[in-house]
Amino acid sequence: MTSPTKRILTVLTSHDRLGDTGRATGFYVSEAAHPWEVFRKAGFEVDLASIAGGEPPQDGYDSGDPVQREFLEVFGERLRTTPRLAEVDPAGYDAVFFAGGHGTMWDFPGDGDVTRVARAVYERGGVVAAVCHGPSALVDVTLSDGTHLVSGREVAAFTNAEEAAVGLTEAVPFLLADALTARGARHSAGPEFAEHVVRDGRLVTGQNPASAAATAEQVVAALTEM
Repeated sequence: MTSPTKRILTVLTSHDRLGDTGRATGFYVSEAAHPWEVFRKAGFEVDLASIAGGEPPQDGYDSGDPVQREFLEVFGERLRTTPRLAEVDPAGYDAVFFAGGHGTMWDFPGDGDVTRVARAVYERGGVVAAVCHGPSALVDVTLSDGTHLVSGREVAAFTNAEEAAVGLTEAVPFLLADALTARGARHSAGPEFAEHVVRDGRLVTGQNPASAAATAEQVVAALTEM
């Protein structure tokens, strides 16, 4: 008897302004596309949702990357009409993956549906994963006992040094690594802009865009072992 196909929910930001810089932002396309390719090759199904629904704003799209092009082509209309996260029933998913992009820093933290979905997936034995600025989703996620999901856990996320290197320390509402540490996480920092992924049980996090595919590979490994 074959096992049911694993299902992954990828959550995207709906925020499109980079603080007071006058610049646009959104979800970083490679951080959704490269994990999608990994999940697809593993035989998993991927659905998309965004905080506000509709078409989430894009950032960092590289038309020279065939994986990113294929991601946009395959999802097509589904990417233009994503459901609001508030409309999503997490019971059907084995993992939730929070893609990054600077936009997440504004609308992932404090969102009740981010907490609802992450908590539900995690507490029924699933995997919670995030990459780059996607771990901003984890800043305010609490479990049913009131503890923070990241408390006492090792996590990776975009580092203070990387934020400084891209010149956005003053633009973002907070420094992600510091916020996670304040919630009791043990922040693990790798070399700037190099692949760095941490798997702590069923919590998988990656540091930056270079870590997106490897983060997904660790999600696949965790789900395969379950």
